[in-house]
Amino acid sequence: MSVSVEGCQGYTLPIKLFTPVHQQDLSVQIVKQTVGLTVDDSLMRVYVAAPEPTGQYPGILFYSDIYQLGRPITHLIDRLAGYGFVVAAPEIWHRLEPIGAVIEPDDLGRLRGNDNARRTAIAAYDADARAALDWLKAQSQVLPDELGAVGFCIGGHLAFRAALQPEVEAVVCCYPTGIHNGKLGRDTADTLGRVSEIQAEVLTIFGSADPHVPPEGRQKILQALDQAGIVHKTLLYEANHTFMRDDGYRYDPAATDIAWSEIIIFLRKCLG
Repeated sequence: MSVSVEGCQGYTLPIKLFTPVHQQDLSVQIVKQTVGLTVDDSLMRVYVAAPEPTGQYPGILFYSDIYQLGRPITHLIDRLAGYGFVVAAPEIWHRLEPIGAVIEPDDLGRLRGNDNARRTAIAAYDADARAALDWLKAQSQVLPDELGAVGFCIGGHLAFRAALQPEVEAVVCCYPTGIHNGKLGRDTADTLGRVSEIQAEVLTIFGSADPHVPPEGRQKILQALDQAGIVHKTLLYEANHTFMRDDGYRYDPAATDIAWSEIIIFLRKCLG
């Protein structure tokens, strides 16, 4: 397993540990809860994981892959919260699936998840982002001026779109699908066409063997970021799509651990 950094409007990320009000260690115990937000007359369940110690922390809008909030995804959410972030993860198919629905990551589940994506309007995704960010900003435990977004697969694309919201200061997109070709929902996504609206710093993470984001797709995304003058960094691992999901044959624990280290350094740099 190896990793490389591709050309970008780059910078060297220093190791800077974010210290919230209570002076934390490198990791903390967490608490978890479920909240409900109404968006477009639909109840959107949001899984929230947050540090247990009293204090204020950056807020992270977290997006799952097409299978929603099963244990492989909530494990990622919990892990991120343990580094000192309040993490809010909405169910992305709340308009189409029952509350709490988890889709199995098999052939039928892939068809079901992709069909949900096909049936969801781009404006609906954006409304969900707006609602979740507003909720985060209203929480006393969240530093309202320190907000980021993190996502995986389709969630990487949704995190990228969340960065179109002006208060998002950092975005992490792990093997994001559809940014390069506009495939996201019922209509064609204008994500790359609006990249100049992004005010956040961007970290993209890809697998070199990912068939969903081929080399030309990666380059299209990076060139758009360069042309817009966005500060960004990209990491390319010798790995497949969804290599950070620990319940499938494509899981790569070594690449996952290295990627997590980069993610935490990046978020603490941007939201510190």
